[in-house]
Amino acid sequence: MSIFFVADVHLLVRESIVTANFLSFLKTRVTNAEALYILGDLFEIWTGDDDLNSLHYKIAIALKTLTQQGTHCYFLHGNRDFLLGKRYAAICGMELLPSEQQIIQLDKTKIVILHGDTLCTNDKIYQYFRHLARCLFLQRLFLFLPKKIRLYIVNKVCTHSSRKKINKTNQTLNVNIQEIMTIMNKTNAKIMIHGHTHSPGVHFLSKKRCRIVLGAWSSLGSAIEISSRKIKFHILSFK
Repeated sequence: MSIFFVADVHLLVRESIVTANFLSFLKTRVTNAEALYILGDLFEIWTGDDDLNSLHYKIAIALKTLTQQGTHCYFLHGNRDFLLGKRYAAICGMELLPSEQQIIQLDKTKIVILHGDTLCTNDKIYQYFRHLARCLFLQRLFLFLPKKIRLYIVNKVCTHSSRKKINKTNQTLNVNIQEIMTIMNKTNAKIMIHGHTHSPGVHFLSKKRCRIVLGAWSSLGSAIEISSRKIKFHILSFK
């Protein structure tokens, strides 16, 4: 049996090609898998479980079908959809992972999984914003606002973030290797899997440790498959 990992699908209503290919991926590649781990940013924006559209329901139906066929589905929040809650997860039949990083034990190998934004510790401004955004009290206040106001705020934040990113250096935006080593030493993990940076690749940290980065779904799809102690990095061409 295989276990699949994806991140940064960034689904949007207007991006029908990405949606179609992700749905195809669920129906073909993952249909007989033991589990699917979604490591954040499944959706480009998320303003609350009470603000669902046709895209959200379409994805929910596909994930629910997958889980009913026996594939466990797990979701770890990203920086775009950290407000995705228990209500929507229940519709999808998927389990919300409780913390920003998780340990998976496969045979005797420990794998640490996370979205990846917490690794970008050089970006002090973003980390401060992230700290505020994860405050449960502030989240509840935000979710109490009318849907239109929430959407307006989210769009403003995303636009501002994109503009600021242009002026940031690669060193600021990229992961901090020391932070990676700290996490792997603390968890005793041999493999780290994450997304967020949109720079797919395999990085060997030592002879026994490696970091695997998932790419974003734009013109191509990206997934990792682990089965029988083998790791496959899938680059999925869009039809």
